[in-house]
Amino acid sequence: MTADLSHTALYDLHVSLGARMVPFAGWEMPIQYQGILAETRVVRSEAGIFDVSHMGRLEITGPQSPGLLDWVTTANASSMRARRARYALICNEQGGIMDDVVFYRRSDEEFLLVCNASNRPRIMEWIEGWRAEKFPETSMDDATESTAMIALQGPQAVQALGRISPLDLSSLRFFASANTTAAGIDAFVGRTGYTGEDGFELTVSAGEAPELWRALMEQGASPCGLGARDVLRLEAGLPLHGNDIDPTTTPIEAGLDRFAKLDHDFIGADVVRRQLEEGAPRRLVGLNVEGRSIARNGYPLMSGGKVVGAVTSGTHSPTLGRVIGMGYLDADTASSGREIFVDIRGKLSQAEMVDMPFYSRGASK
Repeated sequence: MTADLSHTALYDLHVSLGARMVPFAGWEMPIQYQGILAETRVVRSEAGIFDVSHMGRLEITGPQSPGLLDWVTTANASSMRARRARYALICNEQGGIMDDVVFYRRSDEEFLLVCNASNRPRIMEWIEGWRAEKFPETSMDDATESTAMIALQGPQAVQALGRISPLDLSSLRFFASANTTAAGIDAFVGRTGYTGEDGFELTVSAGEAPELWRALMEQGASPCGLGARDVLRLEAGLPLHGNDIDPTTTPIEAGLDRFAKLDHDFIGADVVRRQLEEGAPRRLVGLNVEGRSIARNGYPLMSGGKVVGAVTSGTHSPTLGRVIGMGYLDADTASSGREIFVDIRGKLSQAEMVDMPFYSRGASK
């Protein structure tokens, strides 16, 4: 154990369950329990639970809170109905993606924004600066350490939660949210996730998180670690900030233009508009890679004997039985249909450009 790492409210429970703990974004988190492959399969076929309490949870309130979120994110918060959620990007003035977030509108003047753990200090400073400058009738409170967040994911997630919550889950649509109880614990529930499966993310007070975790295990949900979560999100074609998107990549380059709502102005919108009109210099693509060697972050992508891009994420997909990955290619190569190879430690493996997601519920590619 490293003394300067933070611990979630579920840390002691993870250790007691035999989880392998590793440093991650300043926290000591479970990377796996029974194994990454087994945990990936259980989420695809049954239900798994993940501790995602390391993710930042920022409460943004006040009469100008919709306007603040309109300005700092690519989504249109003002047009949202209460109890809905949106995926959005936070961009810098150059259009680079500082973070990708999900925010929930809890009421007319109350929002909960969930950001990536490693980006929380930077995102808080960024939002606070704009709040003070342009939206003084708002406040922002960091609820990360006073609360915990548990992701329940998989085709049996509805049944597992339904047995311990009075909420009518059939009425809770994808990217909707509600206040309810689960195992008698007050919980804020969003029908959201990062696995490509149906499921929920439950926010509760930190002190009650272990009780909820045990209750979900009693309903058949298996504890899962961050290793399986990374495999699942890649199979589902979901980007990871710091790998597939970062402050040097734009929404257009990353293929996330559908999440940049140009019906309003936001930071970096002029860059997004220009790239939509003129095209972006590179593009994030999906890759099916021949063989069993994994195409890892930073490995060169080659065509015609030249470096034309780089891998950003790669794994062996247990669901699909093949090696998959994401990477950036220059715009000409991405649109040319030319043969692509991954340079894996000096050996070239052929890669096929494919549409993402690699996996979707009810069908696979």
